[in-house]
Amino acid sequence: MGFAFLDRWRTRQPPAAPGPVRYGSVQPGSLGEMLSECGLLRERALDAGLRLDDTAASLRALDQLIPDWRNDPNVSEWLGNDAGLYLGTVIVRTVDGAQWELLADGSPMVVLANGREIDVVTAGRSWAEEGSPELSAAYALVHSGG
Repeated sequence: MGFAFLDRWRTRQPPAAPGPVRYGSVQPGSLGEMLSECGLLRERALDAGLRLDDTAASLRALDQLIPDWRNDPNVSEWLGNDAGLYLGTVIVRTVDGAQWELLADGSPMVVLANGREIDVVTAGRSWAEEGSPELSAAYALVHSGG
């Protein structure tokens, strides 16, 4: 699945050197800010009375939502993308040295200071479709260095 907003963003950016591109800070207009939007997830959470504040506590709260989106595969897929991007946002904002990496195919990854790559979108899709791993558990594993 492509990310149309990334395609539009890339066309406005100068060509990059070959290889992955990393983004650490989340500044206005940056890739990190775009990845943190997670519109569908934030809307669903707000409808359930949960305001996402980019913290580990909000990941635990998301894990407690009733997964009514699993009845609609289209919603589940998009929500899974958003959940993964949100997990990545929390990691980048709270784990020292974590940063976004945009792979050559446009896939966003989170890279830890030790070089470990976290495929947060795959984790988010699994959470949305199956309920596991829980977002808070995925975060705890990263935060503990495991």
